[in-house]
Amino acid sequence: MFKRLNANYMALLFLIDLVIVQLSLEVAMALRYDIPFWQPFQIWPQVEVQELRLILHLSFGVLGVLFLVANSVYNGRKVIRWIEEFQRVVVASTLVSLTLTGLLYLINLNLPRLGFLYFFIISTSLLIGYRWALRVWHIVNRDHPNVETRVLIVGADKRGVEVANEFRRQRWSGIRLLGFMDNNPENHEGTATVDDLPVLGSITDTPAVVAQYDVDEVIIALPLHEHEQLVNLVAQLYEQPVRVRVVPDLFDLAFHSATIESLGGVLFIGLRDSAIDGVQRLLKRLMDIAFSAVLLAITSPVFLLTALAIKIEDRGPVFYKSQRVGENGRLFTMWKFRSMVSNADQLVNKVIKNDRHGNLIHKAPADPRITRVGQFIRRTSIDELPQLINVLRGDMSLVGPRPELPWMVARYQPWQRKRFAVPQGMTGWWQINGRSDAPMHMHTEHDLYYIQNYSIWLDIQILWRTIGVILSGRGAY
Repeated sequence: MFKRLNANYMALLFLIDLVIVQLSLEVAMALRYDIPFWQPFQIWPQVEVQELRLILHLSFGVLGVLFLVANSVYNGRKVIRWIEEFQRVVVASTLVSLTLTGLLYLINLNLPRLGFLYFFIISTSLLIGYRWALRVWHIVNRDHPNVETRVLIVGADKRGVEVANEFRRQRWSGIRLLGFMDNNPENHEGTATVDDLPVLGSITDTPAVVAQYDVDEVIIALPLHEHEQLVNLVAQLYEQPVRVRVVPDLFDLAFHSATIESLGGVLFIGLRDSAIDGVQRLLKRLMDIAFSAVLLAITSPVFLLTALAIKIEDRGPVFYKSQRVGENGRLFTMWKFRSMVSNADQLVNKVIKNDRHGNLIHKAPADPRITRVGQFIRRTSIDELPQLINVLRGDMSLVGPRPELPWMVARYQPWQRKRFAVPQGMTGWWQINGRSDAPMHMHTEHDLYYIQNYSIWLDIQILWRTIGVILSGRGAY
């Protein structure tokens, strides 16, 4: 729900926490041996000190990560409120110290008990302190467009006002309340307001208002007697890149595959949340950052040679930038090495066709727009390498459904749009089961299989099998 609490933000917190745990331990050990308060001054043999510190650094690093992750410190939905984040960090830090104290005692290792106390105080203070400082910074910069979440509330009755007030209490999160949509005729005069927020139109006007104001989230807070409009409204919004959440009027209101969360005393049902969330989302993002950074460094010579080859062949642009549909229908610019003539987009009607079943085919092995260099870099998948930049930026993932062209998505059937429930990827289940031999818009079941069976281990398997597909060149055109 909150852009500030996205996967990139949580990955950053994770890395900062790792540094803080190690730094706090080093400072605590230095204080214990260099400034030994309440203890007679004591100098340990250098070898013994170094061995002990190595053991402690490894132990604190591993257990610190485990307890922070297990206590949902990186789950954005559970740390929206400051008190919740504070409690989770303190509990995780306490468990790390107590667990290691017990383990090291059991293996009869000489314990620097004062050092443990120093560590607890320093690490807890730093983990809490910088999070509090970030919240203050977010409050000061809450209107920054890159982290602002634009929210529209459908329903201006008591429940809708309650939702608006709860959002206002979370000032640091970057929520911008645009106004209400409501069917009350008294509120449709154009200047009508409810709780100091404008009423922008009737409920049937919601899709148009979403497009006009570039809305990120639609919160449906309708009374029970208006829930019959819910199905039609959700269906209309499904074609727009907006998240939809329902504040149920009754607790028995439920939807298949919906997610339920609480913000203060308000219950939300998410209808278009990502299928990957929490710890899995964090691990996936960390793997994307690590692998894409390493691969970019390794393949930099290939980047240079490919750029030179493309430029020498026809002196056209090196890169091809294309608008693609990403997670939850959001558009982003995808990068590739240019493998076609410069005006390939204007020639698409010369190659597009329908098969005997009426399915749209827009890729073919003998596409006349492909250049000589393009044939090689497509066959070897070198043309896809610039997408590592998209992965590092967070536009894409290494593994996921392939990003589709907007004009293709416009022809999707509703059930096919489920493939946008996860980050789109450079490779995926479709690519290792046919690639261009099986056009992705005709084989969405591959993507749905991936979504329903997602795990980090499945991502690793797909990455490994992708190597074989690339080497064979199967379906690469």
